[in-house]
Formats: sequence, C-alpha cells, structure tokens
Amino acid sequence: MEKLKVVSPFRLSSLLRLQKDPKLALQLFLNPNPDKPKPFRYSVLSYDLIISKLGRAKMFDEMEQIIERLKRETRFIPKEIIFCNIIMFYGRARLPDKALRIFAEIPCFRCQRTVKSLNTLLDALLNCREYDKMREFLVGIDKYVCPDVCTYNVLINAYCKSNDMGNALNVFDEMQKKGIKPNVVTFGTLINGLCVNSMLDEAFKLKEHMVKIYKVRPNAFFYVSLIKGLCRVNKVDFALKLKEEMLRYKVELDSAVYSTVISALLKVGRKGEVYGLLDEMRTNGCEPDKVTYNAMIYVFCYEKNFDSAFGVLNEMEEKGCKPDVISYNVIIHGLCRVGKLREANELFEDMPSRKCVPDVVTYRTLFDGLCDGAKFKEAAFILDEMVFKGYVPRAASINKFVSGLVQEGDIKLLWQVLDSLAKGNSIEVNTWMMVTSMVYKKDKLSNDSEFIDTLIMA
Repeated sequence: MEKLKVVSPFRLSSLLRLQKDPKLALQLFLNPNPDKPKPFRYSVLSYDLIISKLGRAKMFDEMEQIIERLKRETRFIPKEIIFCNIIMFYGRARLPDKALRIFAEIPCFRCQRTVKSLNTLLDALLNCREYDKMREFLVGIDKYVCPDVCTYNVLINAYCKSNDMGNALNVFDEMQKKGIKPNVVTFGTLINGLCVNSMLDEAFKLKEHMVKIYKVRPNAFFYVSLIKGLCRVNKVDFALKLKEEMLRYKVELDSAVYSTVISALLKVGRKGEVYGLLDEMRTNGCEPDKVTYNAMIYVFCYEKNFDSAFGVLNEMEEKGCKPDVISYNVIIHGLCRVGKLREANELFEDMPSRKCVPDVVTYRTLFDGLCDGAKFKEAAFILDEMVFKGYVPRAASINKFVSGLVQEGDIKLLWQVLDSLAKGNSIEVNTWMMVTSMVYKKDKLSNDSEFIDTLIMA
C-alpha cells in the first residue's frame, strides 16, 4: 500500500490555495496530517489563506477560532494585511463592533498598527454607516497613526454621505493645514457631495480652485456629478456646456452623462434635441445602453406619452439592447397610474414572450393598480400567482384589496383571496381583525362557520 505523503507547512499553503470549499479548507488546516498527531508548524501564509477563505464565506465563528490560534503563535509576527482583511470582511458583513475590536487587538499579536489598518477600519465603518464612530476617531486620530490623504478622503466621504457638508469642508481645510495635499479623489468626493446637496455654486468654485491651485484635471466622475446636479434643478443649458467642455478636454463621455442630459431634456420638453444627442453618442463610440433607454422610457411615461415609451422599447430590441425588468416596470407603473389597466396587464402577460421575467416589483405594481381601479377579479388572479411564486404584496395593498371586496359584498371572491393569502402566510393580525369587523358589520357571514374556520387557519 502506498504511503501517504506528509503535508509540510509549504505544501499546506499550496493545498489551501487550491481548495475552493472553505469548510474542507478548514478541515485541512486543522488536521493537515491525520496520521501524525504531533504539533504542526503553521506558516503565516497558511493563516492568511484560511482566514481569507473563511472571511469571504462569512464563516466568522470559525474565522475567530483561527484568529485566537494565531494570537498564541510565537514563531512569527503576523503581517498587518491579515488584520486589514479581517476588518474588511467585518465591514462588508455590517459588523462594525467586531471590526473595531480586531483593530484594537492588533498590538496583542505583536503587530504594529499603521495608517493602512486605520484606513481599512474607517472604510469598514463607512460601509456600515457608523458615522458617529468615525467622528470619534477624528477627534484623537493622531494617537493611532499619522493620517494620510486616504484617511481624510474616507472621513470626507462619511460627512458627504450624511449630508454634513459643513464638516466635510472642515476636514478638507484641516488636511491642508497639516500639509496633506488633496488628490483627485478628495475633490471628486467633495464636488459630488456639494452637488447632491444642491450647493452648485460651491461645487463650481471648488472645481475652479482645484484646477488653478492644485493643477488637478476633472475626470468623468466630476463632470457626471456636476451635470446631474445641474439637471436636477433644470439647468440643462449649463449641463450641455459642461458636456462640450468634456469633449474639448478629451474626457471620455460615457452613457451616464448622456442618460442624465437626455432625461433632463425630455423633462423640460426639448425632445427634438434628444435624437441629436443619440447620434452624437454613436459618433463618439458610446452606444446607448439600458440606462439611457430607461431614462427615456421613464420621462415618456411621466408625460403619459406611452406610444413613445413603447417606441423606445421596440428600438432597444432592434438595436440589440435587451430591455430589462426595469424597462417594463416603468411602463407598467405609468399605465397603472393613469388607469390604463388593460394595457398594463397585456404588457405584463407579454413579458415572458419578450424573454423578461416579471419580478416582485412588477407584480406589486400591477396588483396595486388593479386594486386602485377596483378590478378585483383580475387582482385576485395576480395575487394567486404572486403567492405561488413566493412574493408577498404590501400590507397596505392587502388591506385595501380586502376592504374593497367587503364593500362590494363579493364574499365568495373574498373567501378565495383569504385562502390564497393564508397559503402564502400573508395575513397579518390587522387584516384578520379588519375582515372580521367588516363582515360582521355587513351581517353577511355572521353564521358562516366555514369562513371563520378559514380565518382561524390563516
């Protein structure tokens, strides 16, 4: 019988790298040589690999067991990147307290904290929207490490995301006082935050300041932020001038720029300019994508111009840009909003033949529209299909539907609907109480034990 090869520390690292299943990788790590029970000399690379595999798989209990084992190692000092990865995994999983704890424990592993682990922690807290905890770090940030431009960029981003532009600008001033030169990310984050908060004058002043003083050229992200901000307040002509500036400075225009401007033009009734922009897009090697077309569909539906909306849908298919579920949901919502329920239902039924599967938003939109239009039989059919697919209507929609059935006195259909809702476990206590109260007030089913049994079973 062939003797099994002994797994060496080097070979273990190779095997861990090849093993795709994190559970099997963990078994291999914990017991690399089943026939040789003596202690195994793990390498720092083996720890790095197994921690990364467990972290990506969100097997945090198992990962923490390995971390505790690593803490007891005396043969080497773990690299800081291992702890950066752990903090990142916790941040992605929305576990800010665990991220904070591992950052605090880094010295326990005899590893020195640097700005890398600090920035990783701040980014994890930002991902978890723990803005207050980030502000706490800002107060005593120098006691950990010397912050760099990335540190301040993350802090500025946090203030921008919490719509606190005053403090975002304060951090910007502070970094300059400390001699840290802002970079393209700093300016891009600030300008985007100013635009989102409708502080367009300040955004353009900062853009000018950036170019003249820091010699930083705006990139596509800057322009998209400014163009979106201008279009949000219907300053379409200024947005078009910025688009021309992008062309002059040879900044690559993508579909996001064109989609924003096209949507704005349609909203202010300047439809005639849209087709020129579409031609320009193609000339510049930027084909309209789903975002561009969906923006057009949205505006046409908002204006109740459904012929044009369907025209865009057909053009998408002709151009090889397959409409997605958002394209159909926007039109169905628009049709329901103006009471064109038959057309909405026809488009819904046509979706599978167009190779687009309705999602929960599609069903809810159509169900709500049918309920609002008192088309209860059609709504009941959609509801039954929703429940079969595992979708749940909004509670307010169910209550409105049930109330409408009771008011109409269609108790047979009401019984069927409650039966469907019961199958989907979608009857809330409030609905149960409302139905019971309404039915008894109308004195329709006070003696109908079958109906009461249905409610109890629900």
